[in-house]
Amino acid sequence: MGERIDINRIARDMFILHKGEPYRVVDYEHVKPGKGQAFVRVKAKNMKTGNVVEITYKSSDTIELADFEQRFAEYSYNDGDFYYFLDKNTYELIAVPADAVKDKAGFLKEGIDAVVYFYQGQPIGIDLPKTVELKVVETEPARDTAGGGTKPAKLETGLVIQVPMFIKEGDIVKVNTITGQYVERVNK
Repeated sequence: MGERIDINRIARDMFILHKGEPYRVVDYEHVKPGKGQAFVRVKAKNMKTGNVVEITYKSSDTIELADFEQRFAEYSYNDGDFYYFLDKNTYELIAVPADAVKDKAGFLKEGIDAVVYFYQGQPIGIDLPKTVELKVVETEPARDTAGGGTKPAKLETGLVIQVPMFIKEGDIVKVNTITGQYVERVNK
């Protein structure tokens, strides 16, 4: 069993256990209704599935902290089954199962910084910087750029995103790793 704390000590990015599953607190709100008991509404992300849920606790409840560890690492390569990250402190290679990387795989290129999350000693997920810079390897030539609009572009990682018409092959673009959207062209 992990350490238990009073629900009123909850904080963003805290790791908690809910129904035996590890969650990361995304947001929370203390609610004091005119009648009835005060409660805390917690929005939390399941660290195994990635699903975000809303959990309501009474203000008298305690919550269990999850046995979590975060390690700063640099992405190295993948072999299909695992994504390998180099721990920045120990220089040990960390093998993260492909299903724990999921939708973040399209942002991974060699050398990119990441945080690897461990639960009970096992790597179960990663976090990336808010934006990454990736090279456009395939896109249609620019058409009418005056009218705005977007077109698909394939990035060096294989990810396909929508970019403005003026983007061409060879351009480096900044991409939001949360939304998967184009942010800006990076002139390098």
